[in-house]
Amino acid sequence: MIEYIKGRLIELTPTFLIIESAGIGYFVNISLTSYSQLEGNREPQLLIHEIIREDSHLLFGFAGEYERQIFRLLISVSGVGANTARMMLSSLDPKGIESAILESDVNSLQGIKGIGLKTAQRIIVDLKDKVGKSAVAGEIFDLPDNTKRYEAFTALVMLGFPKNSAGKVLDKLLKEDRDLAVEMLIKKALKIL
Repeated sequence: MIEYIKGRLIELTPTFLIIESAGIGYFVNISLTSYSQLEGNREPQLLIHEIIREDSHLLFGFAGEYERQIFRLLISVSGVGANTARMMLSSLDPKGIESAILESDVNSLQGIKGIGLKTAQRIIVDLKDKVGKSAVAGEIFDLPDNTKRYEAFTALVMLGFPKNSAGKVLDKLLKEDRDLAVEMLIKKALKIL
């Protein structure tokens, strides 16, 4: 599986881009959210979600990890395909989709082309618990000191602590002292958890 592609941007449109890496040009589907973040960036690192089918090999690109997480959650819902998820991310930004799901805002989701009442309701029911949990993981990439937090967060989750609790404790500790080493961060978190 392709995790990301870093290369020279050959063409950028609101729905797709062509990026050249190691002499190969990749056609990558993108949302308007990624399009606006990539404008002016001539050599981006694009996060990828790859879909391999019998008759096609599709790449979906994202300017940020949080958008890719929301995309992956959306396509896990029955009846929501990759193009529908991309349309949703073009109509609302990832935070807007998360808010609509958490607040059970059927009207916002239904206002997106291709999303009917039943699909909007299914998205809310299927993802309400998952979106809240992925938000903690999504915040990892928004923090300036994300490497330390990510390593500590991963360690705590692997030790069996809930993602929400681990994320909140780490945020609290990092607000108090940004200079904590990963080991100290984990030790202090273990005392609180």
